[in-house]
Amino acid sequence: MSETIEGRSSAPLTPAAVQAWLVEKVAHKLGVPPADVDPDQYFDEFDLDSTEALVLSGELENWLGFELETTALWYHPTIAELSRHIVERQAEHAA
Repeated sequence: MSETIEGRSSAPLTPAAVQAWLVEKVAHKLGVPPADVDPDQYFDEFDLDSTEALVLSGELENWLGFELETTALWYHPTIAELSRHIVERQAEHAA
């Protein structure tokens, strides 16, 4: 089974797959094409309000199948950094 952006398989995630998912979700919430979302831009620069950020976090946790620590966005403040962190956490969670 392979990874998909909408529904996730049980296969291990890659940073690229997580990044693509996050870029797509942020783009949708901002009403812009995914190509306009810079994965190296800080989350707080995307102009998401706190409700949108909470919804995004919940959707991400549902997609991943595990909770992220509440400080994840603080310590990994870009899509690229958070994507790498999530893959590391998934490996720990699966072990």
